[in-house]
Amino acid sequence: MEKKEIFDKVSSIVADHFDVDRAKITEDLNLRTDLNADSIDFVEFMLELEDTFGQQIEDEEAEKLSTIGEVVDYIAAHQNDK
Repeated sequence: MEKKEIFDKVSSIVADHFDVDRAKITEDLNLRTDLNADSIDFVEFMLELEDTFGQQIEDEEAEKLSTIGEVVDYIAAHQNDK
């Protein structure tokens, strides 16, 4: 899957999960500061990503992901790890 397709799917999840206008979602959007996501929101978001992309995101790796771009890069880099 190409990064553009991953970005589109991640953007849709963010828009639905955090009730954000999809047009405002960029790769620089920070999950914690721009979305005011608390730890429960963040965990739920990661679980939804895992379900959508069929891959496990280890907790210590998830903690390093701050922006949408980092999430997209992580998924793209690990899509063959299934």
